[in-house]
Amino acid sequence: MVEIDLKGKNGLVLGVTNQRSIAWAIARPLAEAGARLAFGYQLDRLRPTLEKLTSGLGGTILAECDVQDDDQLDGLFEVVEGEMGNLDFVVHSLAFAPQETFTSPFVETDREQWRVAMDVSAYSLVAVAQRAAPLMTQGGSIITLTYLAAERVVPHYNMMGVAKAALEASMRFLAYDLGARGIRVNAISAGPLRTVAARSISGFADIYSEAGKLSMLRRNITQEEVGGLALSLISDRLGGGITGETVYVDAGYQAMGMFLQEPDGGPG
Repeated sequence: MVEIDLKGKNGLVLGVTNQRSIAWAIARPLAEAGARLAFGYQLDRLRPTLEKLTSGLGGTILAECDVQDDDQLDGLFEVVEGEMGNLDFVVHSLAFAPQETFTSPFVETDREQWRVAMDVSAYSLVAVAQRAAPLMTQGGSIITLTYLAAERVVPHYNMMGVAKAALEASMRFLAYDLGARGIRVNAISAGPLRTVAARSISGFADIYSEAGKLSMLRRNITQEEVGGLALSLISDRLGGGITGETVYVDAGYQAMGMFLQEPDGGPG
């Protein structure tokens, strides 16, 4: 068994809001592997939750940051540089679209809804990479989180699906620009998970149920599986040659081209 050792490595994690966040599922194994972590959070009310979650990690840095505000982004990276000196990896697990975009038809998306969703869900990766890259003096890894709706229609996902498509394209162009510096940029496309954010999507229970039944493994994924993939991609030993990729962890659902009922009731 390959043991991943991140002792002496510094990382920034964006997007932890509670213990069910995908970002937290990724942060845990990174910390267990020995990495020192900084966490950016948007609202002051989230700080007590982060303090509780990270209390046993040691050396953790917490800094408030709204990624739509360039001054706050600058402030976050000033804190990271001042406390850590350099960065080895960034986990970008940020996405937002106004709630009405999940319940109204996509054709009704207005200009402001489009702007907000694109700014938070896609441009924030670019803004973070701009500031993280100068601190990655020995190369590094940037990971973002996406979803199958970036390339296929998932009912009700609407504007977020368009934003995720922009996110994936941005990831590839960033990987190209930053590759000469030894910085790898990848996206993890995770299957449905029961996070607080996901439950706000209209019809999520049906999406979750069907994905589990129709995937190749006939089940849904776990948060631990997402965390394990992120750990591998961040590790130079396992993920050192991977960049510009959307890597799926969805029990094989995205690779299915047709769903048939087999005699045993399972999909074929």
